[in-house]
Amino acid sequence: MKSSGIGGQAVIEGIMMKNGDDYAVAVRKEDHSIEVLKDEYKLMTGENRFLALPFVRGVFNFIDSMVLGIKTLTWSASFFDEEEEEAKPGFVERHFSRETAEKLLMGFTVVLSICLAVGIFMALPAFLAGLLGKVVHSQFLLSALEGVVRLLLFILYVALISRMEDIRRVFMYHGAEHKCINCIEHGLELNVENVRSSSKQHKRCGTSFMLFVMLISIILFMFIHTETMWMRVLSRVLLIPVVAGISYEILRLAGNSDNFLINLISKPGLALQNMTTKEPDDEMIEVAIQAVEAVFDWDKWQKENQVKPS
Repeated sequence: MKSSGIGGQAVIEGIMMKNGDDYAVAVRKEDHSIEVLKDEYKLMTGENRFLALPFVRGVFNFIDSMVLGIKTLTWSASFFDEEEEEAKPGFVERHFSRETAEKLLMGFTVVLSICLAVGIFMALPAFLAGLLGKVVHSQFLLSALEGVVRLLLFILYVALISRMEDIRRVFMYHGAEHKCINCIEHGLELNVENVRSSSKQHKRCGTSFMLFVMLISIILFMFIHTETMWMRVLSRVLLIPVVAGISYEILRLAGNSDNFLINLISKPGLALQNMTTKEPDDEMIEVAIQAVEAVFDWDKWQKENQVKPS
């Protein structure tokens, strides 16, 4: 298997696929036709050499993926909005152009999402562990318990949202995205039959990245001892870029290697993907194929890289 470098994300009734600076979103509309949007998104790491350095690029790639993800999710959702009643323009609409208003909303959504994630999965476990400080006197054990709480919160969150019908359909499209990439990277012709038989798990998945973040934070925070609760919480928040940077490099290595050890450490993330990816139907696979072909010449790539069916 050879990494193609393409990646994607499930959106509302569709798939976003990205190749370099180009991305495409394909959405299955209510009349069963497929709408495809192709556009360009410049990565922060592509415009600044410092941001592209190892262990630095992971943080900014994560931010880029969130911005582009929210942008494409919003576009896909627009096909399914109910008829809106006429309403008076709000403050943002009255004072800014539509493009500026969209950027402001995007920025606010990204910041809010990051703050919620940091609060729930970093600050809250640190705070809960701090409450045990009077009972558990070993800082090493306390940090381990904090990590376990963080991991359980994350798994519980994934398990709960996976039970929602709308999210389940998104997870089915997520499976279609992985299946398309696996089909290409294993040297198969990109068609519905081959995609259907391909794996819905992939080592470069964002689910694996988030699990690496949880596991690496457990190891790293075990060696950082603090005297007060507020220092414990603050240290966890400040070290998020370090954890994310390390996690991204491991994920990147996993996506480009079939080494036994790399495959071994990838297994927990692949197992967790059983919750975030579901088997898609053929219509979903057709959408995913169109998203891929809008930005990636898979046939040319397979020939240039001499990728044979495996």
